[in-house]
Amino acid sequence: MTASDRHSHWQNVYLTKGEQQVSWSQADPQPSLGLIEQVAGGRDASIIDIGGGASRLVDALLARGLHALTVLDLSEAALASARQRLGAAGDGVRWIADDATRWQPPQAFDVWHDRAAFHFLVGEADRTAYLDRLHRGVRPGGHAIIGTFALDGPEKCSGLPVQRYDPAALSRTIGPAFALIAEVPHHHVTPWGTMQSFQFSVLRRL
Repeated sequence: MTASDRHSHWQNVYLTKGEQQVSWSQADPQPSLGLIEQVAGGRDASIIDIGGGASRLVDALLARGLHALTVLDLSEAALASARQRLGAAGDGVRWIADDATRWQPPQAFDVWHDRAAFHFLVGEADRTAYLDRLHRGVRPGGHAIIGTFALDGPEKCSGLPVQRYDPAALSRTIGPAFALIAEVPHHHVTPWGTMQSFQFSVLRRL
């Protein structure tokens, strides 16, 4: 799938479906929020949410006093939904409509968070491009928190194939510049009651 195809797909999803009509919707953004709080190191930590879309994670981070926040997503419609929901509270957030395989990180962040964006990259070229940005986009000593479908999770999401991982496989894929320091299994319940098996891996940039 090309970057253009990905953009069209996700733009259409967010233009045609409400929050309770997408499987990844969460009222309480766990375990992402708790993991970020564990590694951020303070309210001044720079945090980027890759594929953040219309997620409520940014709301929760702002409510906890974290302010150096960036949300990147392919879909302008998803970002517009989050911005409208937050109103003036979101004015200090950096909103970026771009593809994580093409975007150029403007800085090295303290925390790189990705809940279920990386696992859509099933082609080697796309994964390589993403990992190049990840390596440049996390400062030494910073952390990446990446959630994907686990090995017993769904094979598709939103009609698209995904690459499932366990923490060891994800760590090997990311490479030796990052050390796996924590792993959290998670069972997400969709708005219609289906359970999906995820794994969240926390990796420290060496």
